Amino acid sequence: MRIATWNVNSIKVRMEQVGDWLTQVKPDVLCLQELKCETDQFPKDYFSALGYDATIAGQKTYNGVAILSRHHLVDSLIGMPEFDDHQQRVVAATVNHVRVISAYCPNGESVTSDKYHYKLNWFNAFNGYLKNQIASHQKVIVLGDFNIAPADLDVYDPKAYENDVLCTDLERQAFQDLLSLGFIDAYRHCHNDLPGFTWWHYRMNAFKRKMGLRIDHALVSHSLLPELSDCQVDALPRANERPSDHAPLFVDLSSSNPNS
Repeated sequence: MRIATWNVNSIKVRMEQVGDWLTQVKPDVLCLQELKCETDQFPKDYFSALGYDATIAGQKTYNGVAILSRHHLVDSLIGMPEFDDHQQRVVAATVNHVRVISAYCPNGESVTSDKYHYKLNWFNAFNGYLKNQIASHQKVIVLGDFNIAPADLDVYDPKAYENDVLCTDLERQAFQDLLSLGFIDAYRHCHNDLPGFTWWHYRMNAFKRKMGLRIDHALVSHSLLPELSDCQVDALPRANERPSDHAPLFVDLSSSNPNS
């Protein structure tokens, strides 16, 4: 079963790009972030025509997450029940006995911003949420835009980002705290020494100059690790006209039968 994630930076702008990618790559599940539209404005019929069901938590202008699936979505959950937050950043559903969570984690803006403190508080709540999810479901995978580059290898120029948002010690510790719950960083498990960039700034011709960061991740629970056969970044859509600033990331699970 192939499970993917993509911060599309507006589903209205990039609906057809997503549709083309689904047609070409044919993932069983695609987690989306930064929809930038209300739930009732999400183009559900467009994706249904491509064979995908959807669970959506939309929000106007900012945020918004969704899960698209070629298979039945059950036990959907929007948001983190124990964290009072008006921002739509988390949605979960079960697909073929695998709990799939799509997350759009806060950016933080800058280390001197109130948004940075919100980010740290949000990750603390997310930690508790995932602890409950992994206790309730045997197989769990968390995908999305984490807005954290876990190590210097994940940054094109570590010195340029030293003590900057996305790369601070507190953010990186928050990421490690998630792993300590019983998760594996799928890309880093499969690729020890490749940067695996998933995001490139729109400015400075960053994509062509390979000035990227690895901030989109897939975390698999230890129980799913025997099924993890591959994890890849598909950078081709980043070269599209009017692209998202993120590229899709996908995980292949060898034993999760899509037809079960």
